[in-house]
Amino acid sequence: MAKQAKTAISPTRAEDYPEWYQQVIRAADLAEVSPVRGCMVIKPWGYAIWERMQSVLDEMFKATGHQNAYFPLFIPKSFLEKEAEHVEGFAKECAVVTHHRLEEGPDGGLVPAGPLEEPLIVRPTSETIIGAMFAKWVNSYRDLPLLINQWANVVRWELRTRLFLRTAEFLWQEGHTAHATAQDAIDHTQRMLEVYATFAEGSMAMPVVMGEKTAGERFPGAVSTYSIEAMMQDGKALQAGTSHFLGQNFARAQEIRYQSQEGQLEYAWTTSWGVSTRLIGALIMTHSDDDGLVLPPALAPQQIVLVPIYRDEEQRAEVIAYCNHLRNELRDVRWRDERLRVHIDDRDMRGGDKVWDHIKKGVPIRLEIGPRDIANDSVFMGRRDRAPKEKQGVARADFVAGIEALLDEIQAGLLQRALAFREANTVTLDSKEEFVAYFKGDSPGFAWCYAADDPSYEELLKDLKVTARNIPLDHNGGTGTCIFTGTPDVKRTIFAKAY
Repeated sequence: MAKQAKTAISPTRAEDYPEWYQQVIRAADLAEVSPVRGCMVIKPWGYAIWERMQSVLDEMFKATGHQNAYFPLFIPKSFLEKEAEHVEGFAKECAVVTHHRLEEGPDGGLVPAGPLEEPLIVRPTSETIIGAMFAKWVNSYRDLPLLINQWANVVRWELRTRLFLRTAEFLWQEGHTAHATAQDAIDHTQRMLEVYATFAEGSMAMPVVMGEKTAGERFPGAVSTYSIEAMMQDGKALQAGTSHFLGQNFARAQEIRYQSQEGQLEYAWTTSWGVSTRLIGALIMTHSDDDGLVLPPALAPQQIVLVPIYRDEEQRAEVIAYCNHLRNELRDVRWRDERLRVHIDDRDMRGGDKVWDHIKKGVPIRLEIGPRDIANDSVFMGRRDRAPKEKQGVARADFVAGIEALLDEIQAGLLQRALAFREANTVTLDSKEEFVAYFKGDSPGFAWCYAADDPSYEELLKDLKVTARNIPLDHNGGTGTCIFTGTPDVKRTIFAKAY
């Protein structure tokens, strides 16, 4: 007799973490591989999570003075060539359009015709095309700062792909700003990094480390790059967002100049920053378990699902009426300045199957409601942050009165659980020997080490499949001697294996 699986997801995280990740996506019905190589189809539940992320982030961007705009998908090749380091950094990932129509070929198939005068790049990022527009819009110091964001798709021709984490096409936002002074641009770069960190910890319940990237990990063409780094449940790091101080590099390439208060013609100072649908992958790997997706209430498309339980049409009418009344009552409650998102699942299928569907989709709170619950004016509640069989009866009035506190508890509990995991899997290493031994181990996490920003030990990192994630902005460790080069007075850097 076959042994019955004890979890909804197989294999488990401990058995095969990469395959577990794929199976969580499948079980939660988030996305699937598309017929186009390297691309994905984001299904309604997955896209609803992205819409929640967009909604929260968009409000945060606008609160810091940004306006949304939209720029072309196609970028003339000559635009990329104006900034040498930028084009070198993206050249191998570019998809190129060379023709503008198709014609019937000799064998009856379609062949490209009408060569373009200049090839067009399908945007891998938009610094160059947005810079060209900024050059038209910026004339005086009165036009600065110019704070723009766009929600868009981009293409980076990845050969090895994984749903949400790395695909040839993905969705993101990219902020682009121009400033009158270097300090204003630097301050803005760090301000947007803080926005990302606030979103990650406050909405995603995902703890992150803010820091500056090393020179080797810097965005092509940037003066400095900052990132937020999160630890996944396999101990690997995931870069969850980046913010770049571009100096005057792109302003010079695109001729973004303004007349100063003193009447001098000056180059502007620019920034760019972005997060993408990779955040959904981060959400999966931060919180999910061997029964499927786990969603923090702040980002759950449905925070509460009501599952009616009945045997016949007479019971159905009674149960559905009770559910409708409870849903309306809950929708009048506001949590984080929004109405609660409540759904009644009245699909024609077994109640147990519906419950497991919502467990696998990560809905924070499940309420099973049948005639016995109605008789007691109560609900039978399950929480996604607890074991599936851990349920309890709660008086309806008490549930409604306590729902805000309950959502707060779930949201905060997920963050604390993820933070405790990161702390348990973070070490401080003070020698090269310790470093090598640690990363040759079975399941290392984050290592904090004094390290010089020096390419001389890159080969060692490559051999160990380790990267420098960032140099944390919070330098509690002061300075010390580099464990690789012996250079004095260097800050600690976070090293990890990464996605």
